[in-house]
Parts: sequence; structure tokens; C-alpha cells
Amino acid sequence: MGVVSRSWDGAVNAGKDPAELRHALGVPIMPESLERALTHRSYAYENANPPTNERLEFLGDSVLGLVVTDTLFRGYPNLPEGQLAKLRAAVVQMGALAEVARELDLGSYVRLGRGEQVTGGRNKSSILADTLEAVIGAVYIDCGLAEASALVHRLFDPVMARSARLGAGLDWKTSLQELTAAHLLGVPEYQVEESGPDHQKSFHAVVRVGGRVLGSGQGRSKKAAEQQAAEAAWNAITAEVAGQPTSGYDSKDDSKDDDGGQAPGPAPEA
Repeated sequence: MGVVSRSWDGAVNAGKDPAELRHALGVPIMPESLERALTHRSYAYENANPPTNERLEFLGDSVLGLVVTDTLFRGYPNLPEGQLAKLRAAVVQMGALAEVARELDLGSYVRLGRGEQVTGGRNKSSILADTLEAVIGAVYIDCGLAEASALVHRLFDPVMARSARLGAGLDWKTSLQELTAAHLLGVPEYQVEESGPDHQKSFHAVVRVGGRVLGSGQGRSKKAAEQQAAEAAWNAITAEVAGQPTSGYDSKDDSKDDDGGQAPGPAPEA
């Protein structure tokens, strides 16, 4: 059983005080707008049906897509349309949005119903991604496109930069395979171990290239762990090829990413 607690507004499982999040976002969004952006439908069903964040999510998705598309279009003038579309998809996919949301600790502020709360809803990628889009939508409504665009840039420029580093497949396993093939290092081999109860499993992956362990990673899915291990190995091999010393091959612990972590990065040249 999860912990059921009361919070800033006296309601059960309503999360931390949104004023803290408002300060972290650095935008003059109205408190009632932010509150709505943080209200999941599961909370509404249990609390007299206040407005949920679903309409704001719909709007925020479009605002995010516009800003990211404009940035990629201007930043990579030589990329064909198809590659731009893949790059944009890597930036705005659910796993990437959820990772940004976790960096904001957004899950701690979401207003959830009891059922979602006790089943780990505060860390579900789908809820985090949707809530982040709703927050962007609310910022657009209250503050306009310029302020919303500035927020998207603060949150997603690092994601776009990472996405642009990847190969044509826009995922780390594909990029590692391309890199090892180019340097005749052999095919990457992955080994994954799982632990934890069924409702909260954790996966640990290592990747070997030519018999050497060059990367490891953790995640809430096998795919996420393998992606992170591949990223660590890609960085290690790239450093070796460049003659740079490495401090070790373990990737950072990104168990935050439930959904495969297509951690986006220079876009491949056209």
C-alpha cells in the first residue's frame, strides 16, 4: 500500500504546494491556471469533478511541437524533411517529456486520486508527460507564446542537443551498432538482469563489445536499461577513438525513464 497523505490544500494526495513549482518554472503563471494544469482526471473523479488538465494538455502539445519544430527547422537547415520529423519525434516522445518532468520533480505536484497515488502514478511516464504539456499550455494561455517558447527552450534545448548527436535511427542502440561497425569492433552484446516486485521492477543492463564491458545502465524496463548502457558504451568508444581518457564506462543511473529513453542528440548530416 502506498502512503495516503494530506497536503497544501487539505485534500488527499494533492501533492506539494504548486507555488514551489511556479517559482521553479520562473514564469508569471496564475496560481489557478497552474492548479488546473496539475489536476489529473483521477483526482477530479474523487473530488467533485473540478476542471482537469486534459484541455491544457491538448494545447500544450501543439505549443511544444511548434517551438521544437521551429527550432530544429532553423537550427538544421540542411536536414531533409524526413530526418527533421524523426528528430522532432525523438524530442517530444513520451519518455523524453517524462524525463524533463522528473527533473522538475513534477510528479510531486500532480493532484492524483487515491488509486493512481498508491500504484505509483507520480512516476508514471504517461502522467508526467501529459502534465508537462498541460503546464506548457497553461503558460501559453496566461503569458503568451514568447514566454511559453522561452520555457520550452529552457526545458528542452538540452534534449534537442542530445537528440542531434544520434545516428539515423535516433536511439542509442542503433548508434552504438553503427559506431562499432564503422570501427570493426564487433557486434554489441547485451545482458539484462531484473529485480524487484512485479509492480515495480528494475532492470540492469551491461553491454559488451569485443568481450569488454563498455557500458551499463538501469531502468524500469529492459529497453530503458539497454538504451542507457548503449549510450555509455557509445561515449566510451567515442572517447577512446579520440584518444581521451575515460573515468569509467558506467552510465548515469536513469531509472527514471520508463519508456526506453530514446535520449535524443549533431544531427546526422544530410
